[in-house]
Amino acid sequence: MARTFLKARWENLIMANYNIDPTILLPFLPAGVELDLYDGKAYVSLVGFMFKRSRIFNIPIPFMGTFEEVNLRFYVKRKVDGTYRRGVVFINETVPYKPVAWLANKLYKEHYIAIPTKHQITAGPKIKSIRYDWKVGHSWNHIQVNASTAPREMLRGSLEEFIFEHYYGYTRLSLSESQEYKINHPRWQVNDVIDSMIHCDFEKMYGPAFSTLNNQTADAVIIAEGSDISVDWQRKKFIHT
Repeated sequence: MARTFLKARWENLIMANYNIDPTILLPFLPAGVELDLYDGKAYVSLVGFMFKRSRIFNIPIPFMGTFEEVNLRFYVKRKVDGTYRRGVVFINETVPYKPVAWLANKLYKEHYIAIPTKHQITAGPKIKSIRYDWKVGHSWNHIQVNASTAPREMLRGSLEEFIFEHYYGYTRLSLSESQEYKINHPRWQVNDVIDSMIHCDFEKMYGPAFSTLNNQTADAVIIAEGSDISVDWQRKKFIHT
């Protein structure tokens, strides 16, 4: 049985999904994986969610177990023994605590940074409002949705299913070496989004390659209720030539 490195609860995951020129993503693509497309299109997602009850090797993280995370990610797949594993590659992951970012970068070889974040969550009988803010330089950015509180199953074959049903993470270690890890959680339920607001300086936050998103409207904004999750300690390194 795989040893568990991280346990936590992820809640109210907002995904703003943008169709993007696949050539923009190729420089960020780890060796040995390929872009995973939906209806022939490549997508990046601006993601905001609550990270709660975090435990490392089943030990709670004092004072820093609950926080907001914001990230930008895209979708890939890797063929193993004739079957595709579907996963994500992170351009950047943002958290409010420097020790959390340091630990994640040290152990995951990911791209975490620590900047100020905050959130506002209100829920009534039928509608909930979720907002995540993060500070870039002197300016606050945000992603917000108003959504139904009623959960429903994801539609088979839909964009929302494509976005959420990726259970592996891939990281570039060098031009020829990559790393794979597994994220474990049940199939999520979603809430219908009523409306959304997004303010993000993609160029300042994620670099010139993503400046085109500053003038682009998200193709779809979706939200999942989330669940308990775990991340296996085992990391699989593989070399692609």
